[in-house]
Amino acid sequence: MKNILVTGGLGFIGANFVHYMLKTAPNCNIINLDICTYAANFDNLKSITSNPAYTFIKGDICDKSSLFKVFADFEIDTVVHFAAESHVDRSITGPEIFIQTNVNGTFNLLEVAKQTWKLVPDDNNNREYKPNVRFLQVSTDEVYGALGATGLFTEKTPLAPNSPYSASKASADMFVRAYSETFGLPVNITRCSNNYGQYQFPEKLIPLMVTNALRDIPLPVYGKGDQVRDWLHVQDHCSAIYAVLTKGKLGEVYNIGGNNEKQNIEVVRNILQILGKPESLIKYVQDRPGHDKRYAIDNTKITTALGWQPQYTFEEGIAQTLQWYLDNPQWTERILSGEYKKV
Repeated sequence: MKNILVTGGLGFIGANFVHYMLKTAPNCNIINLDICTYAANFDNLKSITSNPAYTFIKGDICDKSSLFKVFADFEIDTVVHFAAESHVDRSITGPEIFIQTNVNGTFNLLEVAKQTWKLVPDDNNNREYKPNVRFLQVSTDEVYGALGATGLFTEKTPLAPNSPYSASKASADMFVRAYSETFGLPVNITRCSNNYGQYQFPEKLIPLMVTNALRDIPLPVYGKGDQVRDWLHVQDHCSAIYAVLTKGKLGEVYNIGGNNEKQNIEVVRNILQILGKPESLIKYVQDRPGHDKRYAIDNTKITTALGWQPQYTFEEGIAQTLQWYLDNPQWTERILSGEYKKV
């Protein structure tokens, strides 16, 4: 693991991973490929732009020819694939881009990795690859569908996506698996629970609630707010991905969960309490179509096989996250004003 291609590194989780890797694996070079959609934010990585181990390339994972050039120019040996359309609400109103980016884009990356890393690219029966190469698909627990009041998602839970977003991610996961089984491509898939932390675009639950509460405007909560999520601090997610990259068994899927199940309304009330804002700001709105009731991850496999453990309790993590937003108001203001797009 020397030259790591991080796709979507200007986004929330990708940016945190770039920071994490530059601190944790200083002998690695990070090549960040991002098309710069609305959710990409150069502010997330402005502190490391002069780091010689970091390179940014504006590019599209749907452009196969440019991917071949990146792989060749930087001698890519590892792919950590974050780039994806990820907002469920947007997948309901406009699902086409989710198919283009999440499915076709992943397919292109797999094809380029296979043809670049394979010792005999034109021989489909040859399964020999350059040493120490790996393709890691960063996925989501939403591909499993929804749980009832009890039970946990394991790596053997059948995929049953309920939204266009999760369907596109499940499709991408299946292509990753197929390239492993058919062509022997060295891959892993990670499936995480809901992330939170610094740099999260304010369309997702926690940063949206924080942003609205600080501006004293209503906090929209779907339905009764009784949807349950397992919350994972983004730094724990980054450390888990690193564990898979360095110790994971090729071909395996690893679930990554934070052991922090909370109802959405609990999270919202917690935010208001920490910020000293009244619960009267909560506004219950019509639930979205196909809204999954409960997700919860069984992370036994990664904890026992790789020795990884989440370090953040939700109480610690949410307090730290809110403090970051309080300490960095300009980050949110630049998004709300649109200034973040002006580079």
